[in-house]
Amino acid sequence: MLDLDRLRRDTPGCLERVFLDSAGSSLPPQPVLSTVIGHLRREAEVGGYVAAAERAEDLAAVRRSLGRLIGTEPVNIALMDSATRAWCDFFTSIPLQPGDRILLSQVEYASNAITALHRAQATGAIVETVPSDATGRIDLDALSRMLDERVRLVSLVHVPTNGGLINPVREVVDLAHRHGAMVLLDACQSIGQIPIDVGELGVDALSATGRKWLRGPRGTGFLYLRDALARDLKPMAMDLHGAQWLSPTEYLPAADATRFELWECDVAARLGLGVAVEYLLGIGIDYAATAVAELADSMRAGLAEIPGVVVHDQGVDRCGIVTFTVDGIEPSGVRERLADNRITVTVSGRSSTLLDMSARGLGSVVRASPHYFVSDSDIDHFLSTVAALA
Repeated sequence: MLDLDRLRRDTPGCLERVFLDSAGSSLPPQPVLSTVIGHLRREAEVGGYVAAAERAEDLAAVRRSLGRLIGTEPVNIALMDSATRAWCDFFTSIPLQPGDRILLSQVEYASNAITALHRAQATGAIVETVPSDATGRIDLDALSRMLDERVRLVSLVHVPTNGGLINPVREVVDLAHRHGAMVLLDACQSIGQIPIDVGELGVDALSATGRKWLRGPRGTGFLYLRDALARDLKPMAMDLHGAQWLSPTEYLPAADATRFELWECDVAARLGLGVAVEYLLGIGIDYAATAVAELADSMRAGLAEIPGVVVHDQGVDRCGIVTFTVDGIEPSGVRERLADNRITVTVSGRSSTLLDMSARGLGSVVRASPHYFVSDSDIDHFLSTVAALA
């Protein structure tokens, strides 16, 4: 059982308002905040180099913690400054030739799609979209028909930014691998709220952020690469951290995922990320996932009973993102009126998930995302406030 009182004491911000935006940037627990601030103070005392050297072992432990969380070895993880950076750096390291095909899911996030289209223009590769099925998940039959030997990569969004559906991963991986295609999993919205074992999923790469469901600092993220894959890839940018300079004309890239890392980083933020992951491991990802899913289900059920409110979540299995609209009120207006009642939500617009939102005729939706520190009384206050608006 989760000790909700302790979790809420560790999260003072949730005592002052109903916080329902962990899909945007969650509230870090006190140990994370103390770690980040403490290291910044230490940098001010002794300088950044000395402060980092003092915490070298703790920095190395961040990869170990992430490895425990997703079921891999530390050498398969590169620490990054965002999920977008992780996704883009991996994608741009894949050699592409004219006629090579890249398959995106219909719920693809804008940053990923833009990067894919940008690189396709430069290389002559082709970007195509795998449609969603009637439930909103990636259409596995359509994917099977689209796959051939020219497909280099399938980009799969685990959980879209604009709804609570969970895409099937292992099924996509099995289909793609039969044709020699790699699978890059965007776990930006799933890491920290859904148990992930990369060995069981079989993905070739995974990108994730620290600031959302992991409750880490902004400016943190990571890239996972399956065993030995790094040796076959050449990052677009490398420096003296990811490679050794051997001679005037030679350099040697790191043999593992760290070849994707750059030397300069926010040390305080990375230390905070490590503490956030350990905090989650201490709670138990299964317990956290159950709590988040139950809170979201309770919100959906309550919203569905309010006249004039439409819940827009799709999928068979659903997670902690709840999207809805209120008749006669723009989503931005709903957000502001909830804010007036000390409730924090956000708005997901069409530009973030252009293909999916356009297909469903949606301009924007209100997005509410409760984490495990949200209480039942918080949900009641949220629902009663929405009912008053409607």
